[in-house]
Amino acid sequence: MSLMKLDVAKSGVVITPEMKAAAQKANELLHSGEGAGNDFLGWVNLPSSIDAEQIAAIEAQAAKLREKAEVVICIGIGGSYLGAKAVIEAMSNSFEFLNKKHANPTVVFAGQNISEDYTHELLEATKEYSVAAIVISKSGTTTEPAIAFRLIKAELEKRYGKAEAAERIVAITDAARGALKTLATQEGYPTFVIPDDVGGRFSVLTPVGLLPLAVAGIDIKALVAGAQAMEKATAADVAVEENLAAQYAIVRNELYKAGKKVEILGSYEPKLQYVAEWWKQLYGESEGKDGLGIFPASVTLTADLHSMGQYIQEGERTLFETIISVENAKHTVTVEAEEANLDGLNFLAGKRISEINKMAELGVRLAHIDGGVPQLCIEIPAIDETSIGALIYFFEKACGISGYILGVNPFNQPGVEAYKKNMFALLDKPGYEEESKAIKARL
Repeated sequence: MSLMKLDVAKSGVVITPEMKAAAQKANELLHSGEGAGNDFLGWVNLPSSIDAEQIAAIEAQAAKLREKAEVVICIGIGGSYLGAKAVIEAMSNSFEFLNKKHANPTVVFAGQNISEDYTHELLEATKEYSVAAIVISKSGTTTEPAIAFRLIKAELEKRYGKAEAAERIVAITDAARGALKTLATQEGYPTFVIPDDVGGRFSVLTPVGLLPLAVAGIDIKALVAGAQAMEKATAADVAVEENLAAQYAIVRNELYKAGKKVEILGSYEPKLQYVAEWWKQLYGESEGKDGLGIFPASVTLTADLHSMGQYIQEGERTLFETIISVENAKHTVTVEAEEANLDGLNFLAGKRISEINKMAELGVRLAHIDGGVPQLCIEIPAIDETSIGALIYFFEKACGISGYILGVNPFNQPGVEAYKKNMFALLDKPGYEEESKAIKARL
């Protein structure tokens, strides 16, 4: 069984020697560290650098949290939560919340918004359960997670006392500096390090993602193994003809040059919905700068055929599709025949749901191609830890190559600071007095 397949034949792009050379150069820059943003390239060789000792340390801490808590609140925003959320959603039973006897703690998320109702409901919902927390922040001062952590820390200390609360809080933060690191040292929280050279959106294979996943019962060894296999398959010395990440990067850039400004990532498995959410941050934050970049959007099919299908089929032709196709379903459900056949579905009798879903996928893909939507297809063998680990690294490597081909620094995000300055000024944060006067005069 292959790690992954990529079909670009229906994209309309013919990969030329010049395109191959550009992608090869971009990949080599990622490995040599001579390109833009080279202080954030720790993710490139991250999978192969994860050893058994690191995995064991993460699993040991996860076991302690599982012993103490029925619910673990993972506090973070952006890359500090999306990767873990994506893998948990992909690997978990969709209806586990109905199971009264959970084998592992339920991992819930906080600090990814500033919604008062969400925060209240989270605190209320967890009152009946034993609780622990994982707080993720390099600085400890990012507004959304900092507010959430202040409230959840207070709740834990109120319930358990400071000493016990300190054993129920794990901090994933900078190795040596920052508010969260200082607090973790003062309070004696167990800690893991966010590497300085790995940006948040590339951090799912660090403790940022691996600890919450281990708490949730995900096989992080298999996840890492999948990423390691894809790292090897996309190494600097792998020719573009064999390097699927390079091919994906080439095709999407060529489509962008041809006026396709929107990429829709679609899947026919709802378990992959948050993989698409993680992908949107990865590509949107990496490429959307300097007035450039493909806009990343997503759909979950077939559901969204009844909401977005019309636009995809016949709307403005500025988009292309990338489909994540899953070869094998985990379970078997078969349609049975009915004597009355009032719904007219007896022609499906004996067929598995996955077979019907696959035919829907193929039929839609053909319709969209006929409708003028260029298409790429990524096929993974199954939704399991190895395949998801490979998919994560595939998208990361392709993102780095694609950003360099586009001509931007894929590893910074200067634009996200604009809203923070305005928000701090409106909230009268000390040090923002002049900005506060100026912005309030505009309102």
